[in-house]
Amino acid sequence: MTIRHHINDDLLLAYASGNLAEGWSLAVACHLAMCPECRRKLAVAEAAAGALLEELPPEPSPENSWERLKARLLSEPQEAAEPVKRPAKATLPEPLRTYLGGDLDTLKWRSMGTAKQIVIRTNDNETQVRLLRIGAGTPVPEHTHGGRELTLVLTGRFHDEVDSFGPGDLEDADGSLTHQPVADPEEDCICLAITDAPLKFRSRFMRIIQPFLGI
Repeated sequence: MTIRHHINDDLLLAYASGNLAEGWSLAVACHLAMCPECRRKLAVAEAAAGALLEELPPEPSPENSWERLKARLLSEPQEAAEPVKRPAKATLPEPLRTYLGGDLDTLKWRSMGTAKQIVIRTNDNETQVRLLRIGAGTPVPEHTHGGRELTLVLTGRFHDEVDSFGPGDLEDADGSLTHQPVADPEEDCICLAITDAPLKFRSRFMRIIQPFLGI
């Protein structure tokens, strides 16, 4: 698997510092699970952040903080963690499998025009997160964006006016791009898509049904 489209530096640095909304963080974490190159870049960013923290003057701890922590640990019952059950051969990366409660063979899709989707619930009011399944050889209606859109390919491939995207590739789009992604004819393309504003469709029909689709 050759990944050619990586995380932008602004996202990677925000992720390393813990300043990303949950939806964006999920996309970055899944790309990192698939991309050794970006994992190395993240390690460098985290090391640099750690070096900066070491230069900051220490903050005084509250009095008796250690004693209070010990008392809390002793008073709360410690339950043994249940072993994590992992599929023998997972298709989806973590942490996405945890969000979905399973792998591809357990998912229930909802039709949305030329594609299918699964809305992924988060505690994030900034973004909308969904899993998309585009049928082999099928186009997505032409659209631009009211904000930012991250699309991470998990299986299959799609191409648009920008390039071709395969497993692990991350397309970062905004209102400057109008495109019509088309899944390659060999197989369905499954993507993780995150947006922070509704899409802007060229088709009048799509604009009419858009509120019902939630995109």
